[in-house]
Amino acid sequence: MKFPSTVARVMAAAAAMAIVASPALAGPRAVSKVLGYVTAHSHDGNGSIRAPYRATDVGYQVRLPHGTWVYCKRSCSETLRVNTVDVWANIDDASPIGVGTLSAECGIFGCLRREWSF
Repeated sequence: MKFPSTVARVMAAAAAMAIVASPALAGPRAVSKVLGYVTAHSHDGNGSIRAPYRATDVGYQVRLPHGTWVYCKRSCSETLRVNTVDVWANIDDASPIGVGTLSAECGIFGCLRREWSF
């Protein structure tokens, strides 16, 4: 097949590059359907909440009450707890840690607390 002009060659090359590059420019990462549900219980007596979670190419996500999907940090139930029922538990004037931060979540052994009494 012979192209009549340079313009036609450039257009053909651009079309071929668009076909090859289209998977790379597909946009957001692929997500799967809902895998199940997690339940988060408040540590401060604020109740509990249940929400779906799903897997993506880079990690798990849990859905907040208004439909926003956020990536799970240590665990999906802890991320849900910190961002919903206990969202204001770690905020005070002396130590503003931040809403939904990793330091507000419990570790792999659960929430270990030191209590002193006399």
